[in-house]
Amino acid sequence: MKQEHPTIASTCSIKDAMQVIDDFEKGICYVLQENRLIGVLTDGDIRRALLGSSSINDQVDSVMNRDFVSYPIETDSKIIRERFSKRIRFIPLVDQNGLFVDVADPNGNFRIPVLEPVLGENELHNVIECIETNWISSQGRFVRKFEDMFTDHHEGMYALAVSNGTVALQLAMEALGIKDGDEVLIPNITFAATANAVIACGGNPVLCEIDSKTWCIDTNEAEKLISSKTKAIIPVHLYGQPCAMQEIVKLAQEHDLIIIEDCAEALGSKYGDQYVGTFGQASTYSFFGNKTITTGEGGMILFSDQRIWEEAKVLRDHGMCPNKRYWHETVGYNFRLTNLQAAVGVAQMERLESILRKKIEIAGAYYMHLRTSDAIAQLPFENPDNLHSHWLFGVLLKEGINREKIVNELLRKGIDTRNIFYPLSTMKPYAKYRKSINLKVSEDSMSQGILLPSSVNLTLEKIKEISEAFLETLKNH
Repeated sequence: MKQEHPTIASTCSIKDAMQVIDDFEKGICYVLQENRLIGVLTDGDIRRALLGSSSINDQVDSVMNRDFVSYPIETDSKIIRERFSKRIRFIPLVDQNGLFVDVADPNGNFRIPVLEPVLGENELHNVIECIETNWISSQGRFVRKFEDMFTDHHEGMYALAVSNGTVALQLAMEALGIKDGDEVLIPNITFAATANAVIACGGNPVLCEIDSKTWCIDTNEAEKLISSKTKAIIPVHLYGQPCAMQEIVKLAQEHDLIIIEDCAEALGSKYGDQYVGTFGQASTYSFFGNKTITTGEGGMILFSDQRIWEEAKVLRDHGMCPNKRYWHETVGYNFRLTNLQAAVGVAQMERLESILRKKIEIAGAYYMHLRTSDAIAQLPFENPDNLHSHWLFGVLLKEGINREKIVNELLRKGIDTRNIFYPLSTMKPYAKYRKSINLKVSEDSMSQGILLPSSVNLTLEKIKEISEAFLETLKNH
């Protein structure tokens, strides 16, 4: 079988390289040493070498170009496209160890990313307005409009824009009185930011088991971990899956716990007919580049209590008194969102419903193509009473299937994937917060989890191609 890309070992001769370049007709080959990319060799490099003192029998590593352009495989495709020029027509892609994986070309024939944002004319128009009016910092009409749009979307809540999703969690907890020594229940499967924010407040995150169907916090297991120090619970609506909010609200009421919903991945999801983020005292959102909507970086907090919302506004802005500029009666932070970022956020909110429809459509296509696979142990749980926004589509492979081999094979086919989050209990900074003996679901089952490309710019035909490549890879392993 002919190799997919023009590669050659560093110990081969210039003559061998000429043959590879001729076979592929691209004018270039990639020099590997134990599959590590160490150089690039073009027909021009060879011509200049032979016109000099080099022989056709010299090794390619003596004449190759060591100063070449390459990118990690996970690099955003837009960044790669911007790097192409008349001189740079192909860009090699490598993994975290420098191993050669793929080649990008200007026609887009390279990796399908797990997620990428969709930005358009309205986003650009709003940003231009900021620049033309000089309202580029944390003051300006778009910050207020973005907050108002979020408030309108989540009736009964008060919105506060902040610089990212992590500080959103931290600020929400500080405003609600989480302090040194307080325990906060969090799921063992979540991004580390959930735990980091608790620790930043001086609290102790208590790692709870997850439900095997939803991958969200298991309330029965969480209740067993409640102590006199437990002050709050953070349900994380993982990958857009709504947590069991009725059970969580009941648990919180019985034990006098604060509820702070982590909705970083769940904007638009509903539990019953109610949006997630509206069940507790506060909820937080992330607008990182890969989230449902984006501002590049950014976050939002929703509060149910107007008084606490007003206190949080002061903390967000260095603790400065709102009616007495440069006067501080409390210690605060610079957690503000810029008007430039909010300008993008406003345009993104305008297209939220279409984004959600496309996310759900993509998930439906994956269900259709993957549901009969014997190698897949579990697809995302669907409760007909809830709305799963499907930020990402994740599957669990059956035991015995080597997840890393599947991931690497898909990369070689130009399909990027992501592992489901590692359990916090297995990582050194967080292992000490483990109180439960039983974390079998999160520690065992999740090790087989893979997240598939879910960008809203993917066509249904492309989802079919990804699914077929995934199934073929599973069959071969």
